[in-house]
Amino acid sequence: MRRRASLVLLSLAVFLAAMAPTLRWYAFPRLAKIPPNQYQEMVLEARPATLLDYGTLKAREVEKITIVQTLKGNVEESKRIERGTDRDVVVWDGLSYVMGPDGKMVSKIPERYIFDAHTQDPVNAPGEMVDGDPVKREGIEFKWPFLTEKRDYLYFDAQTRTSSPIHYVGTRTFRGLEVYYYEQTIPWTRVPMPKTMPVEGITPEVIASTGLTRWYTTKRMFWVEPVTGAPVNGEEIHKEELRGAKALMGTDTVTVFAGHVKIREDYVAATVELVSSNRTTVLLLVSYLPWTFTVLALLLLALALWLESRSRRAAGGTGPGAGPGTGPRADPKPDPATTPGAAGGAVTPPV
Repeated sequence: MRRRASLVLLSLAVFLAAMAPTLRWYAFPRLAKIPPNQYQEMVLEARPATLLDYGTLKAREVEKITIVQTLKGNVEESKRIERGTDRDVVVWDGLSYVMGPDGKMVSKIPERYIFDAHTQDPVNAPGEMVDGDPVKREGIEFKWPFLTEKRDYLYFDAQTRTSSPIHYVGTRTFRGLEVYYYEQTIPWTRVPMPKTMPVEGITPEVIASTGLTRWYTTKRMFWVEPVTGAPVNGEEIHKEELRGAKALMGTDTVTVFAGHVKIREDYVAATVELVSSNRTTVLLLVSYLPWTFTVLALLLLALALWLESRSRRAAGGTGPGAGPGTGPRADPKPDPATTPGAAGGAVTPPV
C-alpha cells in the first residue's frame, strides 16, 4: 500500500511540476488578451480652460472643457484582418469628442487603432487612420502591454501622427495600487486642422487659404498598473495655437485651446476597481498558480520519497533470518558430566 501511495504522489508531483511552466509560458499568452468586442468610455475635463471663440476670433477663459473618449471593439474588422495574419487582432474604433461649457461641439476626431490582443503591438493594416488620414503606427497607444517593464516605450501621438518615447519616471502608489509613472512631452509641432470644425461652412481648406496654421504641444502623464498594463489615471497639459493670424486677427498667434486635462473622478474610481479585479486574474496565470503548483510538487515529491523509504525498511525487516530468534536453532552443547568417555566422567571398572 505504501509503495502504491508513493507512486500516486510521485505522479501528482510530476503533473504539478509540468503545469507550473505551462501556465506561465503557454496558457498566459493565449488567455491574457483584450477581448475584440470591448467597449469603454472615459470622460476628461479641463477646469478652467482657454478656448477660442470663433464668433469673435478671440481666446477667452471658460469654466471647463469636456472631452468624451470612446473606444469600441469592431469584431467584424478584427475577423477580416485576422484572416490575413496568424495573430489575434483587436480593432478599436475611437472617438475624441470635445465640448465647450455650453455642451456644443468644439471638435471631434475619429481613430481606428489595430493591435495585437496580447502584446498590444500595432498591426498595420488597411483602415488604420486618424481623422480620416491613413497612418502606420509604431509603438503603443491607450494601453501598455501585460507585465509592463520599467523602461521607455514608443507611444503614438494622434495629433502629430508620429511616435516618440514615453519615459518611465518611477514607481509610485496610486489609490492603493503600485503603478509605474510615465511622461511624454511633445514640443511645439505643426499639425493638421481637424476635418470637422465647430462653425458651419468653415473647413480646413478655408482656414488654410487664409494662411493660418495649427500648432500643438502637450505634456502627457500616465499612471500604469504594470501587471495588466492598464493606465489607472492620465493627465495632459495641452496647448493649441493658430499661427500666421496677424492679417486676419491682428495678432500673430491666437490660442485655440489650453488647459490641464484630467480624468473625471468617478471614472478614475471605476477604472481602479476594474483594473484591481483584472490584476488578480492575470496574477493567477503568471504567479499565484505556477508558484503554488511548484511548492505542492516539491511537497508531494518529498512525501512520496518518505513513504518509499518506509516501505523499503519495512520490507527488509520481515524476510527469512531477519531479527533475533528467527534463524536456525544451534545444537545444544553436550554436558561433560554425563557424556560417556569424557574426561572426569563416571566409568564402571572391570570386575
